[in-house]
Amino acid sequence: MSIKTAVLNGVFTLEIARPEKKNAITIDMYQAMADGLKAAQADGSVRAVLITGQPGIFTSGNDLEDFMKRPPSGADSPAYQFMQALSGCDKPVVAAVTGAAIGIGTTMLLHCDLVYVADEARLAMPFVSLGLVPEFASSLVVPQLMGRVKAAEKILLGDPFTGAEAVELGIANAVLPTGEVALHARRVAERFNAMPPGAVRDTKKLLRRASTEATWQAIEAEAAVFGERLTSPEAREAFSAFFQKRKPDFSQFS
Repeated sequence: MSIKTAVLNGVFTLEIARPEKKNAITIDMYQAMADGLKAAQADGSVRAVLITGQPGIFTSGNDLEDFMKRPPSGADSPAYQFMQALSGCDKPVVAAVTGAAIGIGTTMLLHCDLVYVADEARLAMPFVSLGLVPEFASSLVVPQLMGRVKAAEKILLGDPFTGAEAVELGIANAVLPTGEVALHARRVAERFNAMPPGAVRDTKKLLRRASTEATWQAIEAEAAVFGERLTSPEAREAFSAFFQKRKPDFSQFS
């Protein structure tokens, strides 16, 4: 399954654990993450959620081979169940990011409450270069965070950025040495053990009240276009080039 979960000292930890594939996420892993977040939501002993990867790798994004064999289809698909569970979680969600955070690895951070990244972290949203479009409401949230011009740079061009830039752009709270990220994020998550849980939940709802409906509308709008793009000739060329380890040729398209 490659997703590990545990509850320790009031913190539900969701760990992406597939280092042999650079933590690439499969459909089954999306289902496990969705189920884990739903369990954390229902567990009264859980005061916060911590999402992390392996040392030196958060996630390289979707497992493209698995993704093409079993593309997401409809609101019941595991990928969208995960998006709904994370964006709808009323408990604080903390993320610890080291190494690469590609595609969904970056966009899921937009729905966490507190994000801590390593100084060597590299984030990217290379959807367009794969013949696709943004997902997980990133077409809405990214421009809100960093403005239209920077959003175009990060989404249209897919330019990667550092942990320090993630802080500057409003995606992360702080950048830390790689070896300190996981422990710092856990300590922050454990702080919620000493806080009144009802007040924390209500405050999180208030912080997000203006964007909740718009976020899910964006997720649904992106999903519709994303599904169409998956079977487009451009996407087929991009995926073929990826598997053949060559540069894609989009010169034939207009």
